[in-house]
Amino acid sequence: MEEEKQFLCGVVEGFYGRPWSMDQRKVLFQWMQLWGLNTYLYGPKDDLKHRLLWREVYSPEEEAQLRTLIVEAQSRGLRFVYALSPGQDIVFSSSCDLTLLKRKLKQVSDLGCQAFAILFDDIDHSMCQADSEAFTSFAHAQVTVTNEIYRFLGEPPVFLFCPTEYCGSLCSPSVSKSPYLQTVGEDLLPNITVIWTGSKVISRKLSLDCLAELESVLQRPPLIWDNLHANDYDTRRLFLGPFKGRDPQLRSHLRGLLLNPNCEFEANYIPLHTLGSWYRAEKDDVKDEECEYCPERALTAALHDWMEELNQPLQAGRQSTRADHRASVSSSRTKTSDRSDCPSTFRATHAVAKLPVFPLNSSSPPSSPPMGKAEREGRDGEKKRSHQPSQQLPGSKTGAPVGGGRAQRAQGRGLCGGKGLLSEAQVRLLIGLHYLPHEHGPSAQKLLQDLTWLKSNCHLVGANSKKAQPQKIDEWHGRASRFLSLCEDIAQLHCSVVGGANRAVLYDLYPYVWDLRNTALVAKAFICWLDGRVLSDSSTLGSWRNCFHWCGKSTGPELLGVDSEPWVFKGGVSGEVQMLLPIGSSSELFTHPPPLFPTSRLYNIRPYHSKDKVELYRMVRQLHLRTQGSQESTMAHPDVIGDRCLGPCLALNPEYSFILEDELGICGCVLGILDVRSFAKRCQASWIPAMRDKYPPKGNSAHSNTQDLVRLMEEDQGEYPDSLLYHFPSQLRLDALPELVDISVSRTLLTALLSALKTNGSQGVFCEVQPTDHQRLEFLTKLGFLEILRGEARSREGVVLGRLL
Repeated sequence: MEEEKQFLCGVVEGFYGRPWSMDQRKVLFQWMQLWGLNTYLYGPKDDLKHRLLWREVYSPEEEAQLRTLIVEAQSRGLRFVYALSPGQDIVFSSSCDLTLLKRKLKQVSDLGCQAFAILFDDIDHSMCQADSEAFTSFAHAQVTVTNEIYRFLGEPPVFLFCPTEYCGSLCSPSVSKSPYLQTVGEDLLPNITVIWTGSKVISRKLSLDCLAELESVLQRPPLIWDNLHANDYDTRRLFLGPFKGRDPQLRSHLRGLLLNPNCEFEANYIPLHTLGSWYRAEKDDVKDEECEYCPERALTAALHDWMEELNQPLQAGRQSTRADHRASVSSSRTKTSDRSDCPSTFRATHAVAKLPVFPLNSSSPPSSPPMGKAEREGRDGEKKRSHQPSQQLPGSKTGAPVGGGRAQRAQGRGLCGGKGLLSEAQVRLLIGLHYLPHEHGPSAQKLLQDLTWLKSNCHLVGANSKKAQPQKIDEWHGRASRFLSLCEDIAQLHCSVVGGANRAVLYDLYPYVWDLRNTALVAKAFICWLDGRVLSDSSTLGSWRNCFHWCGKSTGPELLGVDSEPWVFKGGVSGEVQMLLPIGSSSELFTHPPPLFPTSRLYNIRPYHSKDKVELYRMVRQLHLRTQGSQESTMAHPDVIGDRCLGPCLALNPEYSFILEDELGICGCVLGILDVRSFAKRCQASWIPAMRDKYPPKGNSAHSNTQDLVRLMEEDQGEYPDSLLYHFPSQLRLDALPELVDISVSRTLLTALLSALKTNGSQGVFCEVQPTDHQRLEFLTKLGFLEILRGEARSREGVVLGRLL
């Protein structure tokens, strides 16, 4: 193969979470061959026989798979490095454990593997009594066993050792003074390479000075295990940006560099493509400026190639028919689903449960649960409802569509205007929103900058703002328009990914695109609501408006002046947008698994407009007829249901009403009351008399249902206990059509209202639910609502749920 001292550059599969499939690894090897990479290290933390059950040998079936993988790598000109992690429970002084370690590695060696790694990362420093008596230090124990294994395997040309102190922040007291590293440098055999991650577990940059310091201690150049694109420490983050922050000239001070990328296989096209550009940049010692590595130039080249890959009709479990020499050939791309509860990333310390990903179509891998009858019917129903793409974003509407119900408008309306090919602008948006752990891309920067500014200057357009300069108001509206447009682009991106041809990419990207879509929906609705509705004298205005002020390329921790690992601030762009909202600290409103059945439907949430009333009344009438089993002919007046369910809020408190709509029109709403006490008085003074006039008593018994509902309107305004209203002064009502495909947008709709209520001073909100409505009770409970009263709030039965804001 290659010469012994070749610079090792490639990929390490070393994350916590479901390992890649065999087919995905074969596709990886094709990519690596095309892009000039040369080394693959096998070390997935959740392969039981790699770490937890390291003593057990592979079964004949596992042997065959591993042999196939080794042969495949070698046929592509790649060095296959097999890694083992015995550090969690090995007894270094035990001859039995040493024999088992040799047996395991000998088995892999007999399969054709010629390069190995022993990893002692993420383990306790303490030793058992037997080891304490046999060795002078923890480092001495590790080095002794590693040296013996190295000799046993015949001193292979590539043999890697990962120390327990694998980065500068873990060294005690420092890199240059660490007794552990000093022992490793002095006692580890000279041809064994030491693995290092940089100054941090996830290092923003690698500096020549730090590497020189390390090299002097280890007495050899290290190999970098690069966690720049690792994302197993945060279920809401994905890194699609270019390889960056590592000068190609550092190669002369390194034995190699292996990138530990995203858990989601399909997300690694650009990271690995740009890594190949980095490796080739200084390979031939060409001084031409065009040949120097530039992350932005490398990103553009990778993006061009990925565009073709993204729009290929690739299915999970099925390989494309394109020629093998193309890097975009793809075998089975099974979704990396649940990340384990092990400590996060190769060098992290917190347990995180991965957002689950569910079957997306009938071509799902065999390991995925089968699609049920209801799911098939739901998809078939969507297909039947429309055949042509929509021509207008719901976000651009100023009110409800005119004329006809949802069923009528379904004809000729598309599920998603962006269904089909992903455009280059959309892919650039995708990358910018999921860039790098220490740096946001251009689109994320704009999103956060505008949201921060609009939030801090909302007093310019407040309900009581009369002194603001016209040019300042125009500036606010201009930036708001730009922000809303970007949020609409994010919603369009979501439906394009879901509706695209490449289902393999969908499996891997969907949880992240869906999460950011929902967060952007809340932020968009909130900014729309701020215009003319925020009370500038609200007691809570200052606290939520000024809670965060970052608005640059850096992420949360850097702008807060914290020199820390990226996992200190969770959530990425979604998390930072969330924290800029009034209720951003309520994580239960934002972090939920994606829906079982993804939909490319384009949703929008916005404040209520008066022209929406007709459509809302029609919606609640439809819901009432479905749930109560009433006939259309029994309703003497078409408005009676709407007047009871929605009328008081829309007439007296419209500023706290939000609309949910899709391409077919309005499909949900949430109504809020800021101060229930004052609202009840206004109802008694104006609304109830108006209803008595609208529905006067008649002798005809056919109107008995109408008169019953009028009576219930009066009962609806009954008083709640002062003990309830003291802590929960606000109230809400939530309605959505049963055919709502993505139930998560109901949560997003509710979150928009809670943001508005808190902005204008509410400290708590309650909702009354019928005890038989188990679905709604469960829905609210998952969002932090707790049962406050049962059957005590009103003369009729009802469960009152509340939550503090």
